[in-house]
Amino acid sequence: MKIVLATGNKGKLREFKQMCQDEVVAFSDLLGAFEIVEDGDTFADNALIKARTIYEKLGTKNPSINYLVISDDSGISLPVLNGAPGIYSARYAGVGVTDKDNLYKLIDAVKAKGLKSTPAYYTAAIAIVSKYGEYVVHGWMYGNVIVEARGDKGFGYDPMFIPSGMDLTLGELDDNIKSKISHRGKALELAKPIINMLRNK
Repeated sequence: MKIVLATGNKGKLREFKQMCQDEVVAFSDLLGAFEIVEDGDTFADNALIKARTIYEKLGTKNPSINYLVISDDSGISLPVLNGAPGIYSARYAGVGVTDKDNLYKLIDAVKAKGLKSTPAYYTAAIAIVSKYGEYVVHGWMYGNVIVEARGDKGFGYDPMFIPSGMDLTLGELDDNIKSKISHRGKALELAKPIINMLRNK
């Protein structure tokens, strides 16, 4: 069984490879790069849209290979902003923007509320699609966002997010610490038994 990750995000691919300890292939290595329209209403919806799309295209191209496609959709939500950016985290500042564009727009939005820090949480939904069916698991990480960017590790909103019980941002924490507490790490821990079950069928 070939495990394929349905993302073109290099940061996510790196995290998954570190956490999976398996041979994980990016879909673009097999199909080339292309955009998938994520028009779902939830993180789970969008993760399934990506995984289904890649699974169907791989099956059409190589029907003799047994594929297991993993996809995640994740983002950050701020109660003070009524849950924004939420499912729009990757395009909060517009289409085709950089991580820094999104980061600084969110910093400005928090500043506009007259705050230096406010509660926030990350959500990760991981979808698993194979010939044996579809599964979705979730993970969360809670903490606070601050109105400055600190650290150059991680990606996305990591430099402004401080996990609960810590003093450093995700942009300052080492990858091995981050993987143990992250929303994606927690979701992947739930996904691993499902992946192993499907691989051994």
